[in-house]
Amino acid sequence: MKLSLSWIRDYVSIPENMDLKKLAYDLTMSTVEVEDVEYLARRFDNMVVGVIEKVEAHPNADKLRVCKVDIGSGEIKNIVCGGINLREGMRVAVSCPGAVVRWHGEGEPVVIKNSRLRGVESFGMICASDEIGLGDLFPASQEAEIMDLSAFDVPAGTSLAEALDMDDIILEIDNKSMTNRPDLWGHYGIAREIAALYDLPLADIKPYEPEVQSDFKVEITDPDRCTRYIGVEMSGVEVKPSPYQMQNRIWKVGMRPINALVDITNYVMLATGNPTHAFDADHITDHIVVRPALKGERLRLLNEKELELCEDDLVITDSEGPVALAGVMGGAKDSILPHTERVILEVANFESTGIRRTALRYDNRTEASSRYEKAIDPERCGQAVALSMQYFHKIYPELKVTGFCDKYVKKPERAEIDVNLTWLAKRLGKDLSNDVICKKLELLGFDVEITGDNMHVIAPSWRSTGDISMKDDVMEEVARMYGYDNFEATAFTTAFTGAINQKDQDLLRNIKEYLAFRCGMQEVYTYPWMSDVYVKAVLQNTENVLKLATPPAPDLSYIRSSLLPNLCEAVVKNERYFSDFSIFEEAQVFFDRNYSAPYDETESLPEQRKHIGGAFASSEKNITELFSEAKGVLEYMPRFTHMESFVFKKDTKPVWADDVVWLNICLGDEKIGEMGLLAKKVSMECGIKNLSVMLFELDATKLKPLKSRTNKFTHLAEYPETDYDISLLFQSDARWTDIHEAVMGRKKAGSLVKDASFVDEYRGKQIPAGKKSVTIRLTIGSDEKTLTSQEIENAANQVVKKLGKVMGAELRMQ
Repeated sequence: MKLSLSWIRDYVSIPENMDLKKLAYDLTMSTVEVEDVEYLARRFDNMVVGVIEKVEAHPNADKLRVCKVDIGSGEIKNIVCGGINLREGMRVAVSCPGAVVRWHGEGEPVVIKNSRLRGVESFGMICASDEIGLGDLFPASQEAEIMDLSAFDVPAGTSLAEALDMDDIILEIDNKSMTNRPDLWGHYGIAREIAALYDLPLADIKPYEPEVQSDFKVEITDPDRCTRYIGVEMSGVEVKPSPYQMQNRIWKVGMRPINALVDITNYVMLATGNPTHAFDADHITDHIVVRPALKGERLRLLNEKELELCEDDLVITDSEGPVALAGVMGGAKDSILPHTERVILEVANFESTGIRRTALRYDNRTEASSRYEKAIDPERCGQAVALSMQYFHKIYPELKVTGFCDKYVKKPERAEIDVNLTWLAKRLGKDLSNDVICKKLELLGFDVEITGDNMHVIAPSWRSTGDISMKDDVMEEVARMYGYDNFEATAFTTAFTGAINQKDQDLLRNIKEYLAFRCGMQEVYTYPWMSDVYVKAVLQNTENVLKLATPPAPDLSYIRSSLLPNLCEAVVKNERYFSDFSIFEEAQVFFDRNYSAPYDETESLPEQRKHIGGAFASSEKNITELFSEAKGVLEYMPRFTHMESFVFKKDTKPVWADDVVWLNICLGDEKIGEMGLLAKKVSMECGIKNLSVMLFELDATKLKPLKSRTNKFTHLAEYPETDYDISLLFQSDARWTDIHEAVMGRKKAGSLVKDASFVDEYRGKQIPAGKKSVTIRLTIGSDEKTLTSQEIENAANQVVKKLGKVMGAELRMQ
């Protein structure tokens, strides 16, 4: 949020000599985070108001003019310009050499220099509003129109910042730092805070005294959703520009001036923090009704968005139907129109959570909704209507108030809290006198009464909307007003005992490091919601998947119950850049607790688990290579991460997997995950065009870290060992685990075969039907001597004989 310091000074007399860095620092340390302080006039350095004395044709260009411009002190300068509205006597904005502008309001900023244009010397530049960043404040009616400043009665040579009242300081506040402070979402609220910080007087906004009480009627059907509604009916208005000062202030803080009727409502919102709205009274039939929308009702908003409303929406209606979406935006048919002559001013207070749900439901967050959803104090409506009427009377002297209604159906109670002073001193770590505590709180508008060791505090109405609710909140108010910098650091004594060894957390870290460092996979982070496209393709059944009540987009309504849909989306996004890659993610997944309606926070929380998933994608590797890579990563994971080993079984095929290439991952008899090749049909539905994708997912909460390391020290071989490859024919359904067990199982002491590892598997024309060739690499060596060639051959032959006896294997001869 942006704030104008000159606007704040309307309400609190900040000393002119105050160090602005100190002001920003004090606000940041006590109230809100000031992200930036901008001296607005610096945008207009080296820019002055010039008066055109004469306009002549350019000798070498039909569309250019040579203007003789008075830029002050009697200096007349030649400036070449292509503006279509140039005339003698016109006041214009002149960017002198050294000024920074954007050509035609586009591109990068450029520094103005003296130049020659088509052979004619030109001093600086006569500017259009877009070129100096004032397009919203001085909108051009057509292209190549120069900004006309003739309405500003200032002499030539006046600095542009001074002439346009830009000699101001803009404070940029981090919105997140005041989410819990709805009282600060306007200039008056910040002024009140500054007044308290420096013990300065705060200007009052005088209450509005209604000029008439008529039959103007407002009906509120749900007092919990709308606690107060003030309506003022007026005649004698018209659509015209608002005074320049109002437009200027609205523009400074980031909004766009429109016309006097709309600008008044925006100005009051920016001043008080309470949104207001104006209806064209001639388009309101009968009276105003504030009620929940009826299912299926339709409303077209000011931004032309057509809505089909639901019963959770709160609407402003007349006898014919909805005219505004309460707290969010007005309707196109009944708001200010070009020929409006009578208006109804709305100043209201709406329930915060309902406004937030509605704004999110229709993806229509506005300046008004962002304030209402913070829970505004209903008493502020009085300030807003008073300031509104002050400006209506000032801008429209002939205005007549023909109706007024203040429907205050539910007045809030001020928060009352008892604080034990001994507790307060202990928590603050400092003994403050009762007078200091009372003074600090009273400056903020609190009523304080101390009896013995008890302090009874009554919060002001603007802090009683949820901000101040317990004694810790009062402690915070005392501490920040006293100044956090004024609390001395004190040493404390502590004893360090044994470190807490969180095996489960260490395991997750080890797995991620294993996948990233040892396996070369890239870690990805995805959102906790899933796209409908990938949900339907990968999960196929959404029966037990949680659905968001207010999704970030219509096609992102499901919250993830598996990592695989988002991993498939990540594969799609990376396919255009890479032909071979592997990715993984560790994140929470959420499971429904047997209810299918959108998640309701009043119900029990959904079940949450940590999962680890990965994808191996390639157009360069065949399926066997891809499967071996994925399975190898999973097989070695327990060893390198120090957890209990899991096994691979074929029990239940994942719905997304190929009919053949898949495995279940089990810890004992319990299934803890699955891996497999993404089926071709699923790949096509996901939009994966040319890649083969191997997926895996593990339930990390089921993984069991080992209590201690199981690694054993083994001496390096003292004598040379030899790798000896043999190729044998096996039955086509023979498994490597059985082959390895036959070679290495029940190994006798002194055995020369130290290890056996898989090299490759082959099926082809040279291999008999029903058979496959498996190449095994034997590691052969002795603990006592260097083996001869014959001894190595004999050891290999013993393995061949053993495999022939146990598994019917025979040596491959070709």
